[in-house]
Amino acid sequence: MSAVAHYIAGVLDRDSMVGIVESLCETASFQCGDRVKTLRGSTHGVILRLLEDGRVVWQPDGSRTELTALPTSLTRAQKNP
Repeated sequence: MSAVAHYIAGVLDRDSMVGIVESLCETASFQCGDRVKTLRGSTHGVILRLLEDGRVVWQPDGSRTELTALPTSLTRAQKNP
């Protein structure tokens, strides 16, 4: 609902809003090595490991930093961003 509200308010472009809504409709079953991106598509990376509590540890492209996220905050990305 937030993505749709941001689109209506003019904060989010249509393509981003559609991408967010479609990604939320998919079942997130990530595996180590999967390519992912943030919901807005601004950051791409790869999943390093899955934690027992359901969160994922991933590494953005071009960085050595490891980020921890909920699977609902990421979506699959194409093999070559």
